[in-house]
Amino acid sequence: MTGRRRRRDRAIQIVTLAITAIALVLLIRHARSVDWPQVWQALAGYRLHEVTTAAALAALSYLLYCSYELGARHYAGHGLSTRRTMLIGFTCYAFSLNIGALIGGGGFRLRLYSHSGLRAGAIGRIVAFAVSTNWSGYLVLAGGVLIAQPIVLPQGAASIAGRVLGLAMLVVAAAYLFACARWHDRAWHLRGHAFKLPSLRMALLQLGLSSANWLTIAALLFVLLQQRIDYPTVLGVLLLAAVAAAVTHIPAGLGALEAIFLAMLGERVAQPELLAALLAYRAIYYLGPLLLAAIAYLAFESGAVRRRGPHPDDVG
Repeated sequence: MTGRRRRRDRAIQIVTLAITAIALVLLIRHARSVDWPQVWQALAGYRLHEVTTAAALAALSYLLYCSYELGARHYAGHGLSTRRTMLIGFTCYAFSLNIGALIGGGGFRLRLYSHSGLRAGAIGRIVAFAVSTNWSGYLVLAGGVLIAQPIVLPQGAASIAGRVLGLAMLVVAAAYLFACARWHDRAWHLRGHAFKLPSLRMALLQLGLSSANWLTIAALLFVLLQQRIDYPTVLGVLLLAAVAAAVTHIPAGLGALEAIFLAMLGERVAQPELLAALLAYRAIYYLGPLLLAAIAYLAFESGAVRRRGPHPDDVG
């Protein structure tokens, strides 16, 4: 059984590396054909209110990410202060988006929460809650998008398959809510760790926060695209790009995001303007918060951020 699992994991790694390599090659080839002076001109053409609106939407998105962490605090039952919990959440999400979920979301949480006094069991519950929150809203929105199909898909089998997949996503989300309503008091065991599902009320909160966050990110891109594309289409392309970025495991989804947007919207928006919007998105939503998160992380490491609230050593 172990040998079979190893072969399966190796096959997954090979496929992932192949997809990543193809994406990078395509990105490099495409970058050579871009008229970069026109892209910089399009970037310079953004008006102040568009940039400030996009920055405000980015701030709202990170605030929602921090709300995931506050929900996880209630679920895990730890006693860290709201301020410290939100700072850890902001730092982890900024690093996660830029360098990958395994290191950013997992590694940074482990370090910052363990230094704050939490034990591995509580940290594991926090990570599980955050991940399930993020993807619960995704399932509902992506399912709805695939059924409504604001993105132009080939007619026939592909269109039908998309609607079937969308329905399956909604069924999975509904099953999660049902399980939380029915069995949230039951202890489940996975690889030697015991956990409980959140209550239905908490699961609905997860769904609401996550859906609001994905909708906010799409609104940010909608603003940077200067409303040239209708909002439902921008949302659909974003959700598709999120999966592509997760599959390739490239830090920040570099290349995957651009490839999906260029493939889906390249005939509707001029290439320089589309690339300018994506570059502005990366600067506002990725690099800016990363700089602030790096400062916050240094404050944690230097001890400038003090732990407040009840000592959580009894958690875990």
